[in-house]
Amino acid sequence: MKRTQFLQDLIRQLSPKLDSTTYVYCTVANAKYGELERLKPIASIAELEGLTLVIPLEQAKAEGLDYYRIFCRITLEGHSSLEALGLTSVVTSLLAERGITTNVIAGFYHDHMFVPSDRADEAMAALKELASHPGG
Repeated sequence: MKRTQFLQDLIRQLSPKLDSTTYVYCTVANAKYGELERLKPIASIAELEGLTLVIPLEQAKAEGLDYYRIFCRITLEGHSSLEALGLTSVVTSLLAERGITTNVIAGFYHDHMFVPSDRADEAMAALKELASHPGG
């Protein structure tokens, strides 16, 4: 199968689903993996400056953690390979054209897109339209 056709098939199967939980990105200096499990992070990234956590907004508020912006998670439920070339680029480019910031975290089975909460409905509409017209 040609790469273009494979990519169009992946796009057709996007099946975006909006999570009802809102999330924030927080960083905690000198933290190590596992120390902040009580915050229920859905993702964490160790950086030189500290441990970045993606956690539910309510958890950040309860702990008094600083955050910059509130995000919604859109999961692309169509099965995506970690080796699928171009899918993330197509999706993020589409949202960027609309001025929608997108932070992508790839899981083993699905891609998870974090978009500003005030733009989530617009992002969902754009992704659904893309899935119904993958060739442009």
